[in-house]
Amino acid sequence: MTSSSLLITAEDVTIPVTVQTRSHLPPGDVFRIVVPIDLSLIFKGWGPFPGVRGAHHQTGGWDAAGQSRNPDLTDGSTALERLTEYTAPHSFAYEITAFTGPMKRLVMGVRGEWTFTPDGHGTLIRWTYEFKPLPRRRWLLRSIVIPLWRRYMQHGVDGASRAAAELAAAVR
Repeated sequence: MTSSSLLITAEDVTIPVTVQTRSHLPPGDVFRIVVPIDLSLIFKGWGPFPGVRGAHHQTGGWDAAGQSRNPDLTDGSTALERLTEYTAPHSFAYEITAFTGPMKRLVMGVRGEWTFTPDGHGTLIRWTYEFKPLPRRRWLLRSIVIPLWRRYMQHGVDGASRAAAELAAAVR
């Protein structure tokens, strides 16, 4: 993939948000469970942000750059999500564009990245969401959306850790 095909390049001014949590599972186990997980198990919605009901039109097993899907949100909106990086068992990244809900009025798209790094006997799970704002939307994102979005993300990353622990325990 060339940089010209990426949503966000080094020349863009973006708004990043990062959250993290810990898991008692090793990084490889968390990665193996979280990357292909049913999104509805993690993203229940919080505050003004919808949950995820599932995903449609997924190409592949969500295990290689270039695969895509359409997340189906609980408010009836959707988007296009494309996996841009997949480095098992350490990280994956994706871009989300073609929003049909309120985000279409705020951003050209976002880049998300999840990393899974050793943390003692467990894993530090870190999620970064990088917004590429539409013209004249930066202030609105920074002052209103981002503070709320950070809390939504924290609920999501905590939910991912919890779901990974539950799913790992269920197969033991």
